[in-house]
Amino acid sequence: MPQNFRLPDIGEGIAEAEIVKWEVKEGDMIQEHQQVVKIETDKAIVELPSPKSGIVLKIHHREGDMVKVGETLMTIGGPDEKLEGFGAIPASSGTSVVGVLEEAPMIAAKPPQVLATPATRKLAKDLNVDLTQITGTGPEGRITDEDVKRISEGKSEREIEPIVKIAKEYDLYGYYKTIPLKGVRRSTAKKMTESKRIIPHVTHMDEADVTELERIKEKQKEIEKQDVHITYLPFVIKAVVAALKEYPYLNSSLNDETEEIIVKKYYNIGVAVDTEDGLIVPVIKAADQKSIVQLAKEIQVLAEKTRSREVDLADLKGGTFTITNVGFIGGLYATPIINYPESAILALGRIYEKPVAHDEEIKIRRIMPLSLSFDHRVIDGAMAARFVNTVIKYVGDPSLLLLEKE
Repeated sequence: MPQNFRLPDIGEGIAEAEIVKWEVKEGDMIQEHQQVVKIETDKAIVELPSPKSGIVLKIHHREGDMVKVGETLMTIGGPDEKLEGFGAIPASSGTSVVGVLEEAPMIAAKPPQVLATPATRKLAKDLNVDLTQITGTGPEGRITDEDVKRISEGKSEREIEPIVKIAKEYDLYGYYKTIPLKGVRRSTAKKMTESKRIIPHVTHMDEADVTELERIKEKQKEIEKQDVHITYLPFVIKAVVAALKEYPYLNSSLNDETEEIIVKKYYNIGVAVDTEDGLIVPVIKAADQKSIVQLAKEIQVLAEKTRSREVDLADLKGGTFTITNVGFIGGLYATPIINYPESAILALGRIYEKPVAHDEEIKIRRIMPLSLSFDHRVIDGAMAARFVNTVIKYVGDPSLLLLEKE
């Protein structure tokens, strides 16, 4: 019998995904475990394999469609099977990482649902018109009074001109272009809206003298010959982890339901990566247990995988604190939005030269702007300032960060 392959629940609270690309088409013979469709879910592209061998009888969604967990992706059958005669397939009672596969019961299809207002239904009854035989031309297929009247006047369905919605591409001032909000942009928009709606954001700004850190970086030529590119970021991560250990509330999340602050005793640092599709945040797990060189290697690998959209879904989960670097583009300060449900995010600005008082003299020093946005329900301003001061202390004296074995 034909069987439906449904969008699986792949965990992490994901409720829907976008169809990115079908690798098969209707009528194709497929094998069990063959990759059949690419989906994008929570900023990662995942390939789903077929749970059985057979023929693709029907593909239920087009590329670009949003599909909810449990909805049918495609129907698979045997060589001599067809879809005709099979009714609606009940919703899934369980899911797996390879998808849900269910048999289609041989039952009569349910009568089509009629969308019409009570007034339209009364009109149809008065005019002796069968609403189930009408294709509605109103919003979402709703049957209108005009549809009923046309049928009562003897016009066929083919003679009824459907109402076609034309998306205009101009307004009073000129032409414009519309771009669908989907994929990474859609996911980011939803998450940022959720974060701003729930969290009272406050941003604390300061600057760090990274002149000594610049000098340390210049000594990394031998390391870079080993295909490891040392940047400021691994040092900042180590500084952030050291500061989080002193001020653990910045490494926490707030459970609104239980009204509890969950302080994490592990340090998973998210690093925002700018891609063609939007901002994606892979997470460096157990950052406190890694050296500068190890962090540099992992940042490099994760950034490459993220930009090529080959990053694993697991690498995008489990963050406790996020760092975003706007400085490489040219900005100094920002008011970054917290990566909910975390409690804080640190933005790094463009490093620039500035005359400052140093060792009782005015010297030109290398300055890194810092912008910390924090959840004011969990963290107050004084704690945020002390946290940033600690980060400044460590990046200002990188020898404190290099005491570990590399």
